[in-house]
Amino acid sequence: MDERQALTSFAALSQETRLAIVRTLVVAGPEGLAAGLIAERMGVSPSNVSFHLKELERSGLITQRRESRSIVYSASYDTLADLVKFLMDDCCAGHPIIREGVERPTGCCKTDAARSEGDIVA
Repeated sequence: MDERQALTSFAALSQETRLAIVRTLVVAGPEGLAAGLIAERMGVSPSNVSFHLKELERSGLITQRRESRSIVYSASYDTLADLVKFLMDDCCAGHPIIREGVERPTGCCKTDAARSEGDIVA
């Protein structure tokens, strides 16, 4: 991720509703959520959520797909991971212990290897 893309992503996330939408979509998983359901969960009008979804999609943090008559939105995990990596690469180069803490497989973000060892993933 280059600096321009990172700035676009951070700008999109700097608004309360958009940050809440991204967090909701991350939890929803790859199957995503329909726009109407997102609006309901956020407690905002469909037109309001549509405005925010457009900004998030423009930044590359979410993607959309059509399913029948609905538009379903999903978090772009690759872009989110690139954003975190962008932050950690430069700032932590001299402090590997910080990066190790971020990459430690805990909670819902356990690696496939940890899952295969029979760990329960929340």
